[in-house]
Amino acid sequence: MSFFHSKVYDTVICGAGPAGLMAACTLGKLTSGARRVLLLDKKEPWKEPIFCAEAVSTSRLGKLWPVDPSWVRGSISGIYFTSPSRYRAEFYSEDCGCLLNRAGFHHALADGCTSAGVETHFDVLVKKLTRVEDGWNIDVTFGGNEETLFAKTVIDASGPGCRLTRDIECLKGIESGDTDLEPAVFAVAEGIEHSREHIELFFGSEFPNGYGWIFPRDGVEVNIGFVLGKDVKLGTSLRQKLQDFIAKHYPEATVKAIYGGMIACGQSDRPLAKCGLFKAGDAASVVNPISRSGIVESLLCGKIVAACVSEWFKAESEADREKIEAMALTRWMDALGKSHRQLSRAKNVFNSISDKQFDRAARYLSTLPREKQTLFRIFFSVLWACPSLIWKMRSFLH
Repeated sequence: MSFFHSKVYDTVICGAGPAGLMAACTLGKLTSGARRVLLLDKKEPWKEPIFCAEAVSTSRLGKLWPVDPSWVRGSISGIYFTSPSRYRAEFYSEDCGCLLNRAGFHHALADGCTSAGVETHFDVLVKKLTRVEDGWNIDVTFGGNEETLFAKTVIDASGPGCRLTRDIECLKGIESGDTDLEPAVFAVAEGIEHSREHIELFFGSEFPNGYGWIFPRDGVEVNIGFVLGKDVKLGTSLRQKLQDFIAKHYPEATVKAIYGGMIACGQSDRPLAKCGLFKAGDAASVVNPISRSGIVESLLCGKIVAACVSEWFKAESEADREKIEAMALTRWMDALGKSHRQLSRAKNVFNSISDKQFDRAARYLSTLPREKQTLFRIFFSVLWACPSLIWKMRSFLH
């Protein structure tokens, strides 16, 4: 008896992060069980969840998935922007966002997939995709066994780097490759003084072409880490740099675990779909280029891609299917991609701000009452501290 319900599927989704889970659930609902949809991942999405990016906008998330208090750790009412000399500006808002319990959130999404009629297996590794007539062969391994499945369409939500689609001839021009990746490292730690209702962001040369952060978790633990520019050369490992940062600024801290990886960092104009294969989430490089936020972005991308796949099945000709594949990028760009592209172009300008200029802006802002430290004022205080940015940014924001 086969491990799978079938060997032939309409859609196989590779990867059960936010993008894959949302794509699977949306496609299941849109097709009302009329299509065989299979969601695969090598591990259960509520085990060893990624600890970075646990904070999201409550309003943006709520538009894509109902917010359930059972998988919310707490609310965020502000952001501290901390300069190299530890001057601190504060953005305050009662509804700034919420902190997710990623394990619980992923479990809720997976339950949604099951309710929508999607077959799920979270102990299957997708080894290879091969383009064949009328679809795709998907080579998988599970429990020491190997099997080849067939699908008319594939959604690649396997994460940054697009390793599954690399070297597939018909997908030339769709792959993103490693040039779009940035290194990030983060730890779960205790003994770090922090506000349970604030995110803290650190800027300056200590984090070249990136930034550091502290996300509160449960009032005791924090998520502390940083992301750096893709071309930054370090004389030590990311892990050691993080340990040195913690030891320098928080000598009483206890580090419980350290995680690292590569994240997507830009917005390209490469297609999101071709030959019946669609990309979603980090595989599609839909992360905000400056903040590097990606949860809500991945959910939205997964929803857009699922809608395109549903329409793809209804198309009556190859030409119509190609138009729908091209539409995937158009819909993403209309939703968030154009904004991301502007941020990506302006990224080098923000990276050119010096420690002195960060300090100058934060020092000024820290003297203002909290209610006057709006995001608008914070942004223009940085411009005021570095007037040349105003001229440089003109060409990027049009």
